Amino acid sequence: MLGTGLIGGFYAAALHGQRSRDRIRVVYSRTGERAEAFAADWNIPESTTSLEAAIRHPETDVVVVGLPNHLHEEAIALCADAGKAVLCTKPLGRNGEEAKRMLDLVEKAGIFAGYLEDLCYTPKTLKALSSVAAGAVGDVTWVRSRESHPGPHSAWFWDGRLTGGGAIIDLGCHCIEIIRSFMGKGNRPVEVMCWTDTFVHPIEDEDNAIALIRFESGAVGQFEVSWTFRGGLDLRDEVSGTEGTLRLDHFPRVGFEMFTTGRSGGYVAEKAETDSGWLFPVGDEVVELGYVDMFTDMLSALEEGRAPRETFYDGYVVNSIMDACYRSARSKRWEPIEIDWRGGTTPRISREAEKHDGLTVVKSEVLPDGQRRMILKDEDTGDFVDRVMTSPTSAR
Repeated sequence: MLGTGLIGGFYAAALHGQRSRDRIRVVYSRTGERAEAFAADWNIPESTTSLEAAIRHPETDVVVVGLPNHLHEEAIALCADAGKAVLCTKPLGRNGEEAKRMLDLVEKAGIFAGYLEDLCYTPKTLKALSSVAAGAVGDVTWVRSRESHPGPHSAWFWDGRLTGGGAIIDLGCHCIEIIRSFMGKGNRPVEVMCWTDTFVHPIEDEDNAIALIRFESGAVGQFEVSWTFRGGLDLRDEVSGTEGTLRLDHFPRVGFEMFTTGRSGGYVAEKAETDSGWLFPVGDEVVELGYVDMFTDMLSALEEGRAPRETFYDGYVVNSIMDACYRSARSKRWEPIEIDWRGGTTPRISREAEKHDGLTVVKSEVLPDGQRRMILKDEDTGDFVDRVMTSPTSAR
């Protein structure tokens, strides 16, 4: 385990939880004190301040990279050189070029590599993805993903030189991959329109952003991210299609509500801003945020010789989309997504028109009195007409 921050704790809880057979053998931190404390907390036999020693440890089978963004490439290069399987936290790189170098490293070395995008593995998301894949919403036309909170926990997150950006790099990477998952990984992202601004924090990078991503099918993805949202962690997704709609609310409304005067002073949930009043605790964050299903997929894929749901190529695609977002925010126009695309082609969304009495059916609905209204178009004249059906065989 490389890294002992908040994400390292979540990863350790997922790997060691529920009497798991997967165990962390050695943990790396940049400071000996933190490495030792983390090892004690999670019953890890060894700790070290040497990145190479942790990776090349004879009992290391898989390296989990939970480090700040600017250290990912160094760690992955060491994994490639040592021939060790690697799982890397999001985002893969600080930009598309850096992510592509890491992708090339693992592919050239022939090692297993997984992209740790936990929010694509939440139980709700996995069930929703199965429903969409089965055709429950028809052709997906629009996906919206929102993630917002009051700002990151650690100092390095606020330094764009180390991260590659602000709220887009931190939160937008989640949203983009959620959008891609519902759109279909083979649906090429074509161009982006993005707005960014810095409202609250005295930093050089954005603390708020909104973007539209146009896909080859014609569908649009929309993400909203913020480091200035008050009220904790807000995670929501919506999917619209030609045959249906679904909505997901992951945080903070998860069905557990509690009022307290705050005397307990206990932990409520990630990014919760208060421990008094009406609160929305989470039963098991490690499960609800997708960590358990994520590591189950990653390690099962490794054992079964298959690719995981989220790969380094996916991480590279996400970085490339974020690059286009930053270009668009500067240019104030749609910007193309520059990418080495491997996903094939996707046809544009289309439906065969229904006909009624030689006219094209635009819409059909049932009225409050039980009758059916049809909106029809005359293709020869371009005119639109209403018809209310009084029986299956007659109209007025």
